[in-house]
Amino acid sequence: MTDLSTTRARAWALRRSDGMVMGFTDHDRDLAFDGLVFRAGTGMTAAAVVQGTGLAVDNTEAAGALSDAGLTERDILAGRYDGADLTIWEVDWLDPAWRRVLFRGTVGEIVRAGGAFKAELRGLTEPLNKAGGRVFGALCPAVLGDARCGFDMSQAGFSAEVALIASADQGAVLDVPLLPEFADGWFVDGRVAFLTGAVAGQAVPVRREERRATVRRLHLWSLPGVEPASGDRLRIEAGCDKRFATCRLKFLNSRNFQGFPHVPGEDWLLSTPRAGADNTGGSLPHG
Repeated sequence: MTDLSTTRARAWALRRSDGMVMGFTDHDRDLAFDGLVFRAGTGMTAAAVVQGTGLAVDNTEAAGALSDAGLTERDILAGRYDGADLTIWEVDWLDPAWRRVLFRGTVGEIVRAGGAFKAELRGLTEPLNKAGGRVFGALCPAVLGDARCGFDMSQAGFSAEVALIASADQGAVLDVPLLPEFADGWFVDGRVAFLTGAVAGQAVPVRREERRATVRRLHLWSLPGVEPASGDRLRIEAGCDKRFATCRLKFLNSRNFQGFPHVPGEDWLLSTPRAGADNTGGSLPHG
């Protein structure tokens, strides 16, 4: 009779943010089940999966080698594994039909060093760590174009598809065509979505912009992971600073504004009566 403890292996199925599904195993030969080949030789290992009862949050980590045939540093830098769905099985490699799920969740923070990586694995109860509820403030908490905002970003005048002219500072600064039909600062607080090239699928917010003689220069809030190349196609989207005036005048979308523009600010809370002012006890004017 075969000792099952000597025929067990682990297998990982990873679904990236771009839809690509990859399979890995710590066995010395490839395994196949559920229509997916789980490749050996990737150096994948995982810490013991500790699962709690009830609503306890289950987190663990996995490690492995970076290789051209498996997980590459370029793809990690490009954000293709951020939030990727992950399932881990314990498998009888003599008969993969005998298997059980050890872990389901997503990939969290990834650390790279010395040609290898270590990834945090977050269980399905990880969202319980996040604070909930609504913040009551003057600014709108919705994301421009999402279900709460309701604004249709496909309307003419609120985005432009262009070819990248040049990049600098590892992709933090992008030069694009001048786009004279868009007002100065139109894309500040918007985002740049990369449509082609090594960074395709990523989107980075715009911090500020400036007009040069022949180009419009966009400064991004963060690096896109891999520096984009000249000629890559970009989609630049208009920015929203979350203020009611911007929602009303720039987007004509005040009916969907999710903030509370008349919430008193700190200056009002710290104000005191002044001689000669209208101290009738009535409501204060809003700025």
